[in-house]
Amino acid sequence: MEAAEELFARRGFAGVGMSEIAEAVGLSKSTLFHHFRTKADLYAAVVGRILAEIDLELTRTLARGGGAAERLDRWVDVLIDLLASTPAHARVLLRSLFEDDELSGELPEQQEADKALYRILDQARSLLKEGMASGEVRAASIPHLLQSLIGMVVYHFASGEVGDGIVGRSIFGADEVERRKREVKAFLHHGIIIDPEKN
Repeated sequence: MEAAEELFARRGFAGVGMSEIAEAVGLSKSTLFHHFRTKADLYAAVVGRILAEIDLELTRTLARGGGAAERLDRWVDVLIDLLASTPAHARVLLRSLFEDDELSGELPEQQEADKALYRILDQARSLLKEGMASGEVRAASIPHLLQSLIGMVVYHFASGEVGDGIVGRSIFGADEVERRKREVKAFLHHGIIIDPEKN
């Protein structure tokens, strides 16, 4: 799975063959097909594995309680830490948004990946709704906020050399990861989170 993730991250679904993945892990192609019937099965399993890990960690951090704004800050921190810790994760996730037409949607692995994705989005949606209801978050379009969060976090870590060039150093360096957390949270706090001391 890790070898497949690295290859899919670099070249996408269409750019990688099963024989190449098998060779990367020292298996024959037929042995790999015993584990995954098709390349689409393997791709969906890779995406699903990433999303399941993210889902688990985000669920854990939200379960720690606190107000909506505090939990949103932790949600951002955890998501950024997860994507920064494994550089291929964000690139595979971003590619999967564009390559979904390669998959039928009928594979069990893809259905599991879709469920994990929608749990993650539902968590964020619920958190934003709760914040709006409690007065911690300004009224705004939740779908557009979710799209913005995906762009600010997933795209950033998927941008590779372009991102490094824009930032001027590796986006995966510890200082830059911490800076990304501060920048995303500052954007949220200036844009949608209501400071009770200023009202």
